[in-house]
Amino acid sequence: MSADASLPDVHGGLVDALPTTAELDEGRLTALGGVSIDTLAERFGTPLWLLDHATLVGRMRAYREAFTDASVVYAAKALCIRGVLELVDDEGLYLDCASGGELATAEAAGFPMQRVVLHGNNKSLQELRDAARLGVGRVVVDSFAEFRRLEQVADETGHTFDVQLRVTPGVDAHTHDFVATGHDDSKFGFTLSRGLAHQAAERAVDSNAVVLRGAHCHVGSQVFGMDAFTAAAEVMVGFLADVRTQHAQVLEELNLGGGLGVVERPSDDPPALEDYAGAVRRAVADAADRHGLPAPHLLVEPGRSVVGPAGVTVYRVGTIKEIPSLRTYVAVDGGMSDNPRYALYGAMHQFVPAGSRPVEGELRPVTVVGKHCESGDVLGEGVPLPSGLGEDDLLAAAGTGAYHHSMASNYNRLGRPAVVLVGDGRATVLSRRETPEDLLAREASLR
Repeated sequence: MSADASLPDVHGGLVDALPTTAELDEGRLTALGGVSIDTLAERFGTPLWLLDHATLVGRMRAYREAFTDASVVYAAKALCIRGVLELVDDEGLYLDCASGGELATAEAAGFPMQRVVLHGNNKSLQELRDAARLGVGRVVVDSFAEFRRLEQVADETGHTFDVQLRVTPGVDAHTHDFVATGHDDSKFGFTLSRGLAHQAAERAVDSNAVVLRGAHCHVGSQVFGMDAFTAAAEVMVGFLADVRTQHAQVLEELNLGGGLGVVERPSDDPPALEDYAGAVRRAVADAADRHGLPAPHLLVEPGRSVVGPAGVTVYRVGTIKEIPSLRTYVAVDGGMSDNPRYALYGAMHQFVPAGSRPVEGELRPVTVVGKHCESGDVLGEGVPLPSGLGEDDLLAAAGTGAYHHSMASNYNRLGRPAVVLVGDGRATVLSRRETPEDLLAREASLR
């Protein structure tokens, strides 16, 4: 069986995982955004993070069209660099920031601060001072300690914060423990089942530092089932009804967070965006009608499902090590420093040979590893790649737009790759490759 004939079928959802402008030739990724992979690798080096402009902007527009009567809030944590936030602004989306650094990036991008939602389970006084100074549109309050900080900043500045309460709704999204956030035992939010959410609502209503606008929840990440989203919607509308009854206040906003999954593994089958949007909107409207509430203004906060499918990482193959009767290791010139997600929680990406050189031979399962001095530096196990793959060949990982640049490190003093936006035959650097000089720039000598 030749790789040329079988690679797309063996990889199952490979075509769905790759950006819309990806060009495949006999099982190889040869171009993206109208630019050849060979040219991109030669010009910018490897590893290389590529973002497809058409896919990225297309996902933003698809969300906006699916949620025509709601606010789509891009979760900056997925990929927070100035150029991406500029595109988010151009498309009229809102922005979810979770730190002072993300706020600073939004400020540098000229993002309208009234369209910013500030998150975080441990916001510092300085971050809240920055939110007041910049005029951030919404602060999502996550703890009683945060109320004290908000009140301190309000006393210092005279600023009143428009807030949403982060509520832990007790909904199990059936995802990895590290990315499940809706269940009761979570570091995020006020737990509804323990009465904390109602205490928080009372605190907000009584505070002169904040104006309570709505409630927020988030059930997890890489969620494929609709049940978690619709259950959260029903629980949260019920909470809004209780706030009306207990505090005589009708909250006008309901932020249901993000978490819609994308294709990473061949077996992944996320719901269509239109189906997801329709189910969530119906659940909110039906629950509001049952409780006799006006339908709240809905907000959703996608991150991965906006930028993830737009990304491809290009590596160059180095050492190939075959251990008879055990496994074959294919080592690339990056690793867990540019993609820690497999090591952290088993996030699998689909790999495909890239570039113009034909790579033939039977498909065989290999373990793709990085070059770090770490046994856990693994990018994928059981990856089907042609036996003819050799040293210096290019290898591409699909669906890597989210949480790769954001979570990257300089382990073993590797510089982080460049981020390059491709589209209409052009390549634009959004973030240049780090150099050894960059790595040393913050360090002081004792000599």
